[in-house]
Amino acid sequence: MASTVSAYTEKIKEMSMMSLICSCLYPQTSYPTTNYQFGDLEVKPINKRLSGQSFEVILKSPTDLSPDRPSPLASPPALTSPPKRDISLDELQGRLEAAEERRKSQEAQVLRHLAERREHEKEVLHKAMEENNNFSKMAEEKLNSKMEAKKANREAYLNSLKQRLREKEMHAAEVRRNKELQADLSG
Repeated sequence: MASTVSAYTEKIKEMSMMSLICSCLYPQTSYPTTNYQFGDLEVKPINKRLSGQSFEVILKSPTDLSPDRPSPLASPPALTSPPKRDISLDELQGRLEAAEERRKSQEAQVLRHLAERREHEKEVLHKAMEENNNFSKMAEEKLNSKMEAKKANREAYLNSLKQRLREKEMHAAEVRRNKELQADLSG
């Protein structure tokens, strides 16, 4: 990796800036144009893409095979399709009825699934509405209890203020009486 990076940096140092830009804009890739032979395969490189390289693989025809080569294998009996047989009208009718039954059962299954989904949606909606109502009731009860507590506290505070005012008036009346008694005694 380090040798590759150092090789690229040396190459960039050797190239002029203009040639570096031109090589980035117009890459000149040179792909080999020779054909390669591998037994009965022939590989031709195709220079059509800049993003990668593509190849054309050509197989030689079976007539070109020499007698010393083994003969191509016959297809196994399991892979060959059985010969088509004539289908009777009753068998065809039976198949059509079976297909109709499958279609109906599939349609019923889809409808059943949709009904279950609708029922589930109704349950979820009902549960959400119930929770919302419960929350609203709890919030209203909590608010009412707070309001009652505040009302009780306010009444207690007003009663305590009235009591203090009465005590002050009583004290003021006593002080006035004492002052009058002193004025009567001294005067």
